[in-house]
Amino acid sequence: MKVKSRDESLNTSGECDGSNDLLTGNPPSGQSKKNMKQRFLKLLPCCHVDSTPTVRQSNIEEDFELATVCYRPDSLEKMMEQTKFSKTELQVLYRSFKNECPSGLVNEETFKIIYSHFFPHGDSSAYAHFLFEAFDRHKNGAVTFEDFVVGLSIILRGTVTDRLSWAFSLYDLNKDGCITKEEMNDIMKSIYDMMGKYTHPCMKDSAPREHVESFFQKMDRNNDGIVTMEEFLESCQKDEAIMESMQMLDHVI
Repeated sequence: MKVKSRDESLNTSGECDGSNDLLTGNPPSGQSKKNMKQRFLKLLPCCHVDSTPTVRQSNIEEDFELATVCYRPDSLEKMMEQTKFSKTELQVLYRSFKNECPSGLVNEETFKIIYSHFFPHGDSSAYAHFLFEAFDRHKNGAVTFEDFVVGLSIILRGTVTDRLSWAFSLYDLNKDGCITKEEMNDIMKSIYDMMGKYTHPCMKDSAPREHVESFFQKMDRNNDGIVTMEEFLESCQKDEAIMESMQMLDHVI
């Protein structure tokens, strides 16, 4: 009896046309899509220049998507080693991920569109950009399922230090090992823009700047104008509100 290769088996299973699920063999469901959006929205409530692509850039993106339409994630066993998710949890997450991203890869523009559905009354593009950068482990302009679940595992199942380190990396926009007021102002402005103008109570235009000043008064222990990883970890672990909010993530999935 001829044994099919891994690629032949995947091709005949309908993985490339999106009809079947690579990890489970089941078609994605609408309920999974809804659950995925709800989880994503609950994940990061806390918390470069974006330009309109030219025709040539759009063509390049389309070619990229066509070339990677059959991207296949690592095996379940390998992802179970890389994360703290069970086999069943990974299967559920993968069905939802593939339902949103049939090619198996998410570029930044698609990520922004997906994220904008969560905040229809605001502009989430800037915050989605920062979040995409945090999930894009290989800095190649695409988030794979592995990238997604590794980041998700840290946020939901990591130690306190793991979670805070991930948050620090999100705020440290230029990845130089410290957070400046300019970086924190960009983050806070993106969060307030994302929430929109119709919040209750209504927020003042000065709210982002005031939040940044409060952040630095609490975190910048030596008053040198920057917040290091050490200062960030120490301050957060002494803040009851931050610790309580992190504990809430334990029950998201």
